[in-house]
Amino acid sequence: MSPGTLIFYVLLVILLTMASVQYGLGRLPGDIVVDLGSFYFYVPFTTGLIVALLLGGIFWLFRR
Repeated sequence: MSPGTLIFYVLLVILLTMASVQYGLGRLPGDIVVDLGSFYFYVPFTTGLIVALLLGGIFWLFRR
């Protein structure tokens, strides 16, 4: 896999993870949330994993 393809895939996963969190797929078990009142930190780990697996399956189908 070329570096350009890898960068494209990583950026696509990040973009789709952000979009899925914004439009309702977020807050799955395994997502990391730190809420300290004035400080809020959210890492959609499970959501990103699901998006990456779905994209991997789609790309695998198109390569066949």
